[in-house]
Amino acid sequence: MRAHELSEFEVEQDGLKLKIRRNAAGVPVAAMPALAPANSSGPAAAPTAAAAPLAAPMAGEAADVDLELAVVKSPIVGTFYRSPEPSSAPFVEIGTQVKKGQVLCIIEAMKLMNEIDSEYDGEVVNIYVENAQPVQYGERLFAIRTR
Repeated sequence: MRAHELSEFEVEQDGLKLKIRRNAAGVPVAAMPALAPANSSGPAAAPTAAAAPLAAPMAGEAADVDLELAVVKSPIVGTFYRSPEPSSAPFVEIGTQVKKGQVLCIIEAMKLMNEIDSEYDGEVVNIYVENAQPVQYGERLFAIRTR
């Protein structure tokens, strides 16, 4: 897995399913989600949690309210797909409530379809990549408001 910079590997054969994932812990960073730097802690960096305070509170909200946003980054280089098939509905939309382990998207790499699961419970507040677009390792995919 290190030699090929894989963060997740899944194989199913004869009723046996094996899924290997490494470095699932995120690295906390303080930044607004739209401006979060694409920093990583090595070749196996996983989705990064970012604490993002509100820049300007809306009318009626307290000025000291903080949002906890998690930025899900691409663990591999490939092509980003929002749905399992071109004619299918997307896995998630902005506003979708997600649970830890829920599939957010697929990244195709070398003809292998890699499901990218949420590491967080919360609400999808931003989708940074368009469907069928190439993504780089460490590129932001989703922002999730954690609970």
